[in-house]
Amino acid sequence: MFSSATPPPRQPSTPTLLGVDIGGTGMKGGLVRLGNRGKSGSLRGDRFRLPTPQPATPDTVARTLAQIVSELDHRPKAPAQDCPVGVCFPSIVKNGACLSANNIDHSWVGTNIQERFEEALGRPVTVVNDADSAGLAEARYGAGQGVSGLVLVITLGTGIGGAMVHEGVLVPNFEVGSLELDGVMAEARASAKAREREDLSWPEYAVRLQRFFSHVERIFSPDLFIVGGGISKRPDDYLPLLDLNTPIVPAQLKNNAGIVGAALAAQSEAGLPD
Repeated sequence: MFSSATPPPRQPSTPTLLGVDIGGTGMKGGLVRLGNRGKSGSLRGDRFRLPTPQPATPDTVARTLAQIVSELDHRPKAPAQDCPVGVCFPSIVKNGACLSANNIDHSWVGTNIQERFEEALGRPVTVVNDADSAGLAEARYGAGQGVSGLVLVITLGTGIGGAMVHEGVLVPNFEVGSLELDGVMAEARASAKAREREDLSWPEYAVRLQRFFSHVERIFSPDLFIVGGGISKRPDDYLPLLDLNTPIVPAQLKNNAGIVGAALAAQSEAGLPD
């Protein structure tokens, strides 16, 4: 036992990093608790959100990102201002560069996102695809926590995003929405936007999801499907209507998944301890 004059050794505090999620209509960031204890994977305080500038060019987005990071830097529990920032971005990202522009301004294609953001912030930045970011977060802290084998996180929104995580390791840029389904890209038929655009009932939409998930299941043989995106808030409307061999569950981190996964990616890139 410790005497009153000898306090017990303090446990190291849970590491905190900044994560920012860049979307088509909004950019949001937060301070993320990392590590493996207590409230790890949650945010310290509220998210800070600003509208995505229109047009969302490299210059306008970089300026908005700097505003978000400045706000987070001045919060009481923020890490040192030279700590890396994780950013998730709605495109294929390879070696920090943007390679696609399905749902963003086409001026981004060929731009080195990481370099542009590091210039704007004056600190290290790690950039990751938005679906990959959500997949990292769900595998570490959400519905995929403790699941062995192959976990596929599928986000249903404006398009269809995907993240492939095998034994906790991310396989980047898993563009599952670009698979062909019924002669077109899968996201043109089975995204949440397609359901709204065609005014499909939930049973009608479930028929399309059944086709899509059965196709993905046959190709990749996953051990778990996790469904993210806005409709993950309404799993009872469509998940019970699907008949798959693979377990399928809603995402747990919901709208914070991108922020949390971006911070995780920055932690890994920088080689920071848990």
